[in-house]
Amino acid sequence: MRTRRKPGPVWPGCGAGLVVLCLCVAPYGASAVVGETKTVYQRDAEFDVTYNDTVTSDIQTIYAFNHTVSRNKTEGVRVSVQSEQVDSPILFVVRQKQAVVSFQVPLVLRGLYQRKYSYTHVGRTLCQPPTRAASEIQFFFVDVSTLSSRGVNYQLRVSRVESFTLQTDTKFSFVATPSQPQYFKYAFPDGVDSVIVKVNSQMTFPCSVMSIQDILCPVYDLDNNVAFIGMYQTMTKTAAITVQRKDFPSNSFYVVIVVKTEDEACGGPLRFYPLRPDELIDAGNRSKTLDVVVSPAIKSEVYVMGMLFCLGIFLSFYIITFLVACVENKRMHKRRGGLLSTPAASPAETASLLGKGLTPGSPYEYGSIDNSSLLSSEPITDSVGSTDVNYGYMGREPFKRRSLTTLFHLAVRIERSLDSVGRCRQESLSSVEEDDYDILADIDSDKNIVRTKKFLCVSDLARKDKRVLNKKYQIYFWNIATIAVFYALPVIQLVITYQTVVNVTGNQDICYYNFLCAHPLGALSAFNNILSNLGYIMLGLLFLLIVLHRDIMHNRALLRHEVAALECGIPKHFGLFYAMGTALMMEGLLSACYHVCPNYTNFQFDTSFMYMIAGLCMLKLYQKRHPDINASAYTAYACLAAVIFFSVLGVVFGKGNMVFWIVFSVIHIIATLLLSTQLYYMGRWRLDSGILRRMLYVVYTDCIRQCSGPMYIDRMVLLVMGNIVNWSLAAYGLIERPNDFASYLLAIAICNLLLYFAFYIIMKLRSGERIHCLALVCILFTAVVWGFALFFFFQGLSTWQKTPAESREHNRDCILLSFFDDHDIWHFLSSIAMFGSFLVLLTLDDDLDAVQRDKIYVF
Repeated sequence: MRTRRKPGPVWPGCGAGLVVLCLCVAPYGASAVVGETKTVYQRDAEFDVTYNDTVTSDIQTIYAFNHTVSRNKTEGVRVSVQSEQVDSPILFVVRQKQAVVSFQVPLVLRGLYQRKYSYTHVGRTLCQPPTRAASEIQFFFVDVSTLSSRGVNYQLRVSRVESFTLQTDTKFSFVATPSQPQYFKYAFPDGVDSVIVKVNSQMTFPCSVMSIQDILCPVYDLDNNVAFIGMYQTMTKTAAITVQRKDFPSNSFYVVIVVKTEDEACGGPLRFYPLRPDELIDAGNRSKTLDVVVSPAIKSEVYVMGMLFCLGIFLSFYIITFLVACVENKRMHKRRGGLLSTPAASPAETASLLGKGLTPGSPYEYGSIDNSSLLSSEPITDSVGSTDVNYGYMGREPFKRRSLTTLFHLAVRIERSLDSVGRCRQESLSSVEEDDYDILADIDSDKNIVRTKKFLCVSDLARKDKRVLNKKYQIYFWNIATIAVFYALPVIQLVITYQTVVNVTGNQDICYYNFLCAHPLGALSAFNNILSNLGYIMLGLLFLLIVLHRDIMHNRALLRHEVAALECGIPKHFGLFYAMGTALMMEGLLSACYHVCPNYTNFQFDTSFMYMIAGLCMLKLYQKRHPDINASAYTAYACLAAVIFFSVLGVVFGKGNMVFWIVFSVIHIIATLLLSTQLYYMGRWRLDSGILRRMLYVVYTDCIRQCSGPMYIDRMVLLVMGNIVNWSLAAYGLIERPNDFASYLLAIAICNLLLYFAFYIIMKLRSGERIHCLALVCILFTAVVWGFALFFFFQGLSTWQKTPAESREHNRDCILLSFFDDHDIWHFLSSIAMFGSFLVLLTLDDDLDAVQRDKIYVF
């Protein structure tokens, strides 16, 4: 070691290589050193040697180091300094060829509310400047100075970092503190275009930050500057970032690990300290042991396989639907067996049947009758001619066993009845406005009489003109299409902005992905979560095509004046089905938008159309037996808008807010009571100033004056169960106050839908109705798929209810094709389950297509 004394006014911090520069600038500071003597020591220092020394305001020490730098080899150099707590800190300046790193000891880092944490042990890693030569000797200097007039002791040690370069699929362990950050270099091997960097720790706290930075000097490795450049995440136990070669021109990057001074960013507690000006706080022991491993990410072939798999699954439903349609069409043609002529028919009737293809000895065209009506348990009588002949229940005996004379005679009877019904229908279709009925006082009186009967049939609630109702229910489709356009456009614009902010700032705490299985594509950070929503769109479109096919077939049947289409079965109104299919497609689009950058501010994108789907399904179930009195599209969407409004309020203000939960629970209970009254009285009640008087009168007459049970027992059972469920959910929300209000609100809608659906099935079977094989298969298939879907949904790979660091504790690796995670499988299965649920609603009452509406009960 060589010591050299240089008396005179030498500028502090000037090394041997900068004497000329210091002499040039010294005159500007001459007034500060007049009459003073500054002593500068320069030492030739060595690696892995601890230097114990003292520094004062009059003495400055410079340590000169040299090391060999190779172009094909990277070595890390680490400077470790320890000193005592003093009022005037020691300043350390490390001067390299192309960079300068400076820090003070004790190191003071700021926390929240201007808290100051002091650290007396500081360690910094020096970045290696690039070199073009194969091998080069580079010098760097460590200048030590202070403004303290009395001597301050310190320890200095400079050492080479072992394993500074990370190896692929090799785990490396290390320890970091807020004042001793660590970073390492990783270079992309040949043939690898994308890697995933995983950092793990067995310790939840202290809170840490993982950053990916380009090979530039200086490296930002302190709590107060780590977010200045590159990509970064906060972490407790785990963090993962996918890095692509195209983002780093040098084909390498730094993995920087910084321990934060406080845990509040990771959801940890924030200790209380008395706030005094310039008070330094002892941070205590905040060392953390971590592991880092860099693994190759998936290749482009896996992306292609994932996309083909996704398309293949949902295209298979198109193929299955086409095959089922072909089989059904073939079966219907077979059922339309041959109906031969009989001498009992008049020449005019025979000619009419010949015109429809009903020729003796040849298969008849099944135009005006449905074979399923022959298997109905309800009698079919001729309402025009004499009633002495009853062509009723014919049993389940095969069609071919019936005498040809009987079958042809039945066709003649149906033809006569059909002509009469057709004339009556044509005469009744003179008006297409629904209000033409309601403005007549006698019709309103008829409503009160019909709808208050103890036992109602579908014919009692299907009295309005069919074309009027079709237009009424088509509004559901047009309204939801309009809502979808005005809702989706700003959503798409917003998520594009979100993704841009993430890419520009590198702050990956903005979005709540499953970072262990987030495959970027272009500007999208988690392409797999977006791709898996394709099923909602494709199956929603398929459902629209199925509904369109049924709509066309039904309209053709109406044009042929078929009795089954005019007078039998549940009235066919497809507007709500079109709205449901559109809602399913929009759910896929908005869910994909949400997963561009999922967080608590845009969670309503993912749930808004889920509320609509649940509401439309309940409306469709109710419409089946109550076509005349179902809610209009304007009322229904206004109620759904109120639900979404409360969803937003709950997400923003509902967390731990007792006042909000009290208000919401009261509104929930009042809405349940009002809806129960509306359903029980079939809308034949008024909410006005006299409502309280009428309620007291009902209580007096039915409970006090005489004890009488409810007139509509079935409805009362449903409504009592519904009130129990909803009051229980309201009490649960008021007591527990769940953080995820949007999911809680969705749970309310789903519970009510399941309750009503179960009631509908039970009452259908109780009324002696059957469930066709296709509908039964759809029910069983959908129930099984929903079970598996909910299993994957509750895996909870991320949650925006917590901090980003806490959310990442739930992250898991991909489980399907190394491309899809549990939540992607939830997308697959839930889209299939929703499609199956829609098919159940579409086919549930197919067994009634040949049953007269005055024989179908309302419940």
